[in-house]
Amino acid sequence: MTAVPTLHVPDEPTARAEIWLAAVRRGDELAEVLGAGDGLTDWLWSRWSALGAAGVSREEFGQLVLEYRRELWLWLAGERTWAQACSGLVGRISRRMTPVDAGG
Repeated sequence: MTAVPTLHVPDEPTARAEIWLAAVRRGDELAEVLGAGDGLTDWLWSRWSALGAAGVSREEFGQLVLEYRRELWLWLAGERTWAQACSGLVGRISRRMTPVDAGG
């Protein structure tokens, strides 16, 4: 895997967030809403496509998003700002994907 690119916090997907929140409130599982073809995972992947060139697979990325779903739920529910939730996810991706130098 090559170095992970620097990821930006894209503009908040407010219209889509309303749709995702409504889906969860009517009983859809959050993981399914996030991972659906029109979910947050694909939305972010389209903005952070450089991850693929860095060796991160779409499946790995999806797993990282799902592992962060509690914080994403707090954003959807209005308990976190988009900047807080998304920058936290950026940090998580960067930490998980940055190769550790074992050389010391």
